[in-house]
Order: sequence, then C-alpha cells, then structure tokens
Amino acid sequence: MLLTSSVRLLLLACALGCLFSCGEISEGKTLRLAHGLDVSHPVHGGMVRMGEVLDSISDGQLRLKIYSGGQLGTESQNLELLQLGSLAMTKVSAAVMERFAPAYSVLSLPYLFEDRETSFRVLDGPVGQELLAQGAAARLRGLTFFDAGTRSFYTKSAPVRTPADVVGKKVRVQNSPMAVDLIKSLGGSPTPISYGELYTALQQGVVDAAENNLPSYYTSRHYEVTPYYSYDRHTAVPDVLVIGTATWEKLSGQERDWLAVAARSATTFQRESWQAAEEEAVRELTKAGVTFTEVDAAAFRAAVEQMYTAARQDPDLAPILERILTAQ
Repeated sequence: MLLTSSVRLLLLACALGCLFSCGEISEGKTLRLAHGLDVSHPVHGGMVRMGEVLDSISDGQLRLKIYSGGQLGTESQNLELLQLGSLAMTKVSAAVMERFAPAYSVLSLPYLFEDRETSFRVLDGPVGQELLAQGAAARLRGLTFFDAGTRSFYTKSAPVRTPADVVGKKVRVQNSPMAVDLIKSLGGSPTPISYGELYTALQQGVVDAAENNLPSYYTSRHYEVTPYYSYDRHTAVPDVLVIGTATWEKLSGQERDWLAVAARSATTFQRESWQAAEEEAVRELTKAGVTFTEVDAAAFRAAVEQMYTAARQDPDLAPILERILTAQ
C-alpha cells in the first residue's frame, strides 16, 4: 500500500507520541480514538461515554483517549492508520466505508428506512452485524452504528425546494460512489471534498452547496456561509465506530467483551442525546438567521428511483437491500 506524505508524517507522530498502548499509564492499555468532529457534537459525547464505561467495567485496565477535531488527520488518513495498527479506533460515516467494503453502500441509498426506529432495529440486528463485519478484509472491524440523523441540503444563495433546484449546482459530497450517484440523479455536479476543508470551499465558492445532518451543520458553523437549510431528508447514513483488526487481534477475549459492552452503552446514550442535539441546533440556527424550508419528498424519491433499480441489479447489494426492505 502506497502512503501519502501526510500519512507518513502522521505515522512519525504516532511513533514519537506512542499513540497506541503505551506506558503513559503504568497498568492496563490505552486505546487511541481519533475523529474529525467538534467536542460539542453528540457523536463525540457518545465516545466520551464509551470511555467512561470502559474505564469503569475494566477497573482501569482498558481505557480510551480521544483526539477530536481532526487532530490526527482526515477520516481517510485515520482509517489508514487503523489498518497499520498505529491508531486503535476512529469514527467515520458509513458512506466512507464503501471504499473498503462495498456492501456498506446500501446504507447510502436515499429514503431507505421508514423512520428512525426502523433504522435502529435493522442496524442492531443481523443485517447490521453482517455489515459491521464486512470491512475485515480491509483490516477494519466495525463495532457499532451511531445515529447521524438525516442528511439534507444546505445552500449559499437560495433554498432547495425541488430536485430542479439542485440541477447545475456544485454539491460537496463524501468520498462515496453512492453519494456521487445521488447528486448526479438530481442533476447536480458532485464534488468530493474533505469535511475539514468544506467551510473554506463553501466560503470561496468552490462548491455551491453541501448536505449533512443538523448537528453537524451547526457545530461546523457552515451556516455562516450557507444560510439556507432544506428538509429533504434524502439519506439517513449512520456513523460507524471502527477498530483496526491489528488492534483487535492484540486484545484478549475479556478486553474485547469490555469493548463491546462499552460500545453498546455508548450507542444507547448517543442515540438518546441525538434528538436533543437536533432541537438545540434548530434553536441556535434560527437565532443565527438560518432559513429552514420543508420540501415535498415525493419529488425527490421519484428522481432517485433509478438508484434502486441499479442496486437491485448489483449482486453485492441486491440480497442485503431486500433483507433491509423486508425487515421493515
């Protein structure tokens, strides 16, 4: 595997800082978890809860240290560090995992789940567990799915009300084939950009619009340069807590059990806090002058129906798609 210069520098930092299991604590192990979110984000809060539970149930024998805000690199760089065993865990969108395990792309299909509760039931069941295991061949093991709400468009100059309002717009997307197909289906120009670089890209007009959930839109301060948020709710792509198999294989059976219990507790806590975070975001965004627009989702559903046709013809996606739809 060829590594970029930035990743080489990160590896050097990891080596110098002993970013996995080091002697910083005389007894037990410390697992390093890096992600790109602000500390006020509810997903970060879930990770904090996970660390607290892990420390408690292991009596300090297994601990978690969290690096937020992209301190150790982008999502892609963190995943590479996981693969090499230089970092223990990270949080990424399920859309990012598509590049390592194509089956994850089913979760990026627009309007896949009937509602929030249905998505949790599917993700916590056999289908979700099967998806979490898909990244093993790429040395990435999923631990749990965090709630990431629904994703909607936000724009600079005018709200999106119909699919026609996306036509011709440069829309930032995650580095996900399914996300790219979504924007193309709506007539836009998909533009993959790192999340950490998005504020500047919106500000400078590199892209005209982006799409994300409400807490991320708020905590990233993207509303300062894109004050129109349209509730089309096109996808409900969860976040995935991922551990590198290089780290997983070094853990004992007891340590793995502790980690599983802590991850489950963190997931419950994070999902419960998500709705409160959405409500807070709406209150604060309204104060900041953001214009919210409800849209007719039926028009958007019709515009992306071809994505389901393609998925049903894909031998990797068709079986798992049907299982998800049947489970609802």
